[in-house]
Amino acid sequence: MALFRKAFLVVHRSKAVILLSILFFFSCSCETRDSKEQIPKYASLSDSTEYVGMQTCRQCHSDIYNTYINTGMGQSFDYATGKKSSADFSGDALVRDIHKNFLYHTELKGDSLFLKEFRMSGGDTVYQSNRKLDYIVGSGQHTNSHLWLSGQYLYQAPVTFYTQKGIWDLPPGFEGGFNSRFGRKIELECISCHNGLPKIVPGSQNKYELIPNGIDCERCHGPGKKHVDDKLKGIRIDTSKYIDYSIVNPSKLPIDLQLDVCQRCHIQGNAVLNEGKTFLDFRPGMKLSDVMNVFMPVYKGQENEHIMASHSERMKMSECYKVSIQSTHTNPKDNELKPYKSAMTCITCHNPHVSVKVTGFDNYNNACNSCHGGAVAQGLKNHSVLCSMPEKDRLAAGNNCVSCHMKKNTTIDIPHVSSTDHFIRKPVNEKEKESIREFLALVCINNPNADSIATGKAYLSYFEKFVSNKVYLDSAERYLIKPVMRMPEAYIHLLVRLYFLKNEYLKVKELRRFADKYLARAKGPDVSNEHAWCAYRLGESFYKSGDLINSKMYFSLAVELAPFIPEFRNKFASVLHDAGKTEESIKQYQIIIRENPEYISSYTSLGFILLSEKSDAAKAEELFNSALKLDPDNVPALLNMAGLKLYSGRKAEALALLGRVLQIDPKNSEASALKNKLKNN
Repeated sequence: MALFRKAFLVVHRSKAVILLSILFFFSCSCETRDSKEQIPKYASLSDSTEYVGMQTCRQCHSDIYNTYINTGMGQSFDYATGKKSSADFSGDALVRDIHKNFLYHTELKGDSLFLKEFRMSGGDTVYQSNRKLDYIVGSGQHTNSHLWLSGQYLYQAPVTFYTQKGIWDLPPGFEGGFNSRFGRKIELECISCHNGLPKIVPGSQNKYELIPNGIDCERCHGPGKKHVDDKLKGIRIDTSKYIDYSIVNPSKLPIDLQLDVCQRCHIQGNAVLNEGKTFLDFRPGMKLSDVMNVFMPVYKGQENEHIMASHSERMKMSECYKVSIQSTHTNPKDNELKPYKSAMTCITCHNPHVSVKVTGFDNYNNACNSCHGGAVAQGLKNHSVLCSMPEKDRLAAGNNCVSCHMKKNTTIDIPHVSSTDHFIRKPVNEKEKESIREFLALVCINNPNADSIATGKAYLSYFEKFVSNKVYLDSAERYLIKPVMRMPEAYIHLLVRLYFLKNEYLKVKELRRFADKYLARAKGPDVSNEHAWCAYRLGESFYKSGDLINSKMYFSLAVELAPFIPEFRNKFASVLHDAGKTEESIKQYQIIIRENPEYISSYTSLGFILLSEKSDAAKAEELFNSALKLDPDNVPALLNMAGLKLYSGRKAEALALLGRVLQIDPKNSEASALKNKLKNN
């Protein structure tokens, strides 16, 4: 999901769908005759077919471009400028984080956006930092969120403008004490849905060589190089009679593949990649399940709450969808160019090239009447037979089917936002909304036949990202043990991950024989970082048992395979120092600071070494100040600075810093013991 990982925390509290109902919906809608049809291969599915960019498409399809660029997808991502922003910059609107005591103010200077983070005490500003905002995420229909770059590393900023209410507030997932300030990494999973496909640096999580602006044509039509080359050669296809296999037209795809184009981003959940796949690998015309499986927690209870990007999932719950799919597969029209046009899909109601803002509700009503209007022809006298609403009220609502049967509701993952619920049904009364939740399972939304490996990975991911309840690790273990041990050379990293998350480091070490074979297959830095994470978890497990030799070896390998994940290099530097390799350790910390100057731990650790082993108090103080400038509440930096003050004979300043640590962390035993010792001396 995403852009807002923490926002999913609320999903487990929702009154979601009944398990048997979900399983029925997806068993009858995903495994269909269509997926088994043999169709010629689209040129865009070949790895050799390159992307050409939206401006190339525009040269021949300017009319489509001119409307598409104003859609939510076309406006999904761009530079942070006054022109792009939908925000209100008038007045002194402040965002307050009452949990961490920070204030935020976004300002438009010229055509650029800047964010000030500050803290007040007694009417004085006691802390302040300023950052330029680089990108805006969101079309402005619901929100504008903001990203910023540290070199080539992309992060989310702690402010969002909620356009429906016209207010500034913390972003989804930053509220309730979870404000990560400027440290939330924008990884490939997130940006690959909110934007065109970026070029990420292998061996990193959020370092990018190229970041496009906006979801472009090729996200839905596939890479267009072959299509462009054919047209330049004069090769023409009569698309009113035939399919042009040089480019994907989603409306001519089998229904499950057509829906997968939309589902790539419009089913929000716990996305689990297949082995060897990345979030860059899906192309229109493929099965989404060939790249990833998307899981959601299912509760015994009601279906009244929904998350922001759940459009496809909710539509599939609708009786309209199920009946249309069953009818289409019972009586397919194989001789038609678009044999599934009579079924209900996303494009039944939505023209993806035209903004919903300029699409009148008649367009949606006509879609309803294309099926339900048939009742009139069968002898029913008037519209009221099809609708239980009193005629007076119905006419006052303009005979708008959507206003009742697809009500806009508050989304449970994004605050201050209401969105159309795509679960088409009779209006739900308030009494029906009251129910008791009971967690049942994680269910794969896009693939009813997801295997044990995928399901086990889903439970691991759910534990890591959303709910840290060890019951999910127990479920993961049940799914993973047998299939992993049948093919350890391919899957052993999953058991390493499982037992690492369980803090069962001895079991991780016992897997070394298999893990070494798995790691030997690594070919260097890649986009997935799976081998690097396996090496890191092995290194940490050996470190926990005091084995510095093996720990250092695995951390070194993790850095080699993922040189741009600072956590790996920081841990490697720490182990080098523990092993007496001081100069090598210093070198690693210096690499981190040069590469990613926002990584706070490198400043505190390097400062400690320079103070304790080099007696370089001036440089150490400079490093500690750099850390505290980035985070005035960083406990290790405050403790190290207190130690430096004592080293320099400034006892009162040291006591004040220790008091500050105990304000932030009242149970900090190190600060408490040192403060008491200083007071008694």
